[in-house]
Amino acid sequence: MRETSGRLLRLLPLLQAHRDWPGTELADRLGVTTRTVRRDVDRLRALGYPVHAAMGPAGGYRLGAGAELPPLLLDDDEAVAVTIALHTSGSEEASLRALSKLSRVLPSRLRHRVAALEASMLALPVRGPEVAAAVLTRVSAAIRAAETLRFDYVSHDGTSSRRAVEPHRLVSWGRRWYLVGWDTGRRDWRTFRADRLSLRTPNGPRFAHRDPPDGDLTAYLTRKMGREMWPYRAVLKLHAPAAAVAGRVEGEVTPIDSRSCRLELASDSWDIVAFVVGMLDVPFEVESPPELTERLEVLSTRYAAAVRSR
Repeated sequence: MRETSGRLLRLLPLLQAHRDWPGTELADRLGVTTRTVRRDVDRLRALGYPVHAAMGPAGGYRLGAGAELPPLLLDDDEAVAVTIALHTSGSEEASLRALSKLSRVLPSRLRHRVAALEASMLALPVRGPEVAAAVLTRVSAAIRAAETLRFDYVSHDGTSSRRAVEPHRLVSWGRRWYLVGWDTGRRDWRTFRADRLSLRTPNGPRFAHRDPPDGDLTAYLTRKMGREMWPYRAVLKLHAPAAAVAGRVEGEVTPIDSRSCRLELASDSWDIVAFVVGMLDVPFEVESPPELTERLEVLSTRYAAAVRSR
């Protein structure tokens, strides 16, 4: 029995390689007969692994997807990577349950590796708002099935609205999850914070997937995300060439002349805008809004007082 179990643990990684395996090749790899391979495949099926078999000269075995999740077999590096990822993923209940299950079965040698990694890492408190796994799963399923999502949405200023959206992609940006989709009511592309969605049932009609906005989703998000999703938006004139600024900040940089450029920047607060601009270490002027100028005056007074106190 122990020999059979050990052979199953050698057979499973071979099947997980996402390729078709002729029975004769599996038998050679395992040092057994093709009849033994068939019996071992039947044992894996009994454990919940959906192993598909094709007959004929081009046939073989392939591990497919089933209705339920069977037991997983991870090598040492994979087990450590998954454990660390769960440790740093936040406090979402599903993550904590998975971490608890995995931690209980880790061998001692792997617990030591995980402990060493945890001791050498610093997890900064920068987690964004949590999004239930069920929400991400439902949105992903609607994208794959090309079904219109119906949901209630709360914008950053607290305004509520009901939306019907053809979902295009889920995007992890910074500390948040976003949905990018075609808003059927507004006839335009929109981005939505996933933590502000209240999904309605059932989904709406099916649709044909559109080409990504601007032909390039990454470029679109880089240009539009700050404007549409972050409430604090500023326009500044920097006394430096655009080439000296571009790539150093997540904002839209437009040349004015050979010695200056315009920076459109968005963030969670005016303090972060001030910090980012200060890190550029170039002279600048605030073009808008006046609220940023007022905040800079407060900060400059505070910094000046700190200098005078020396």
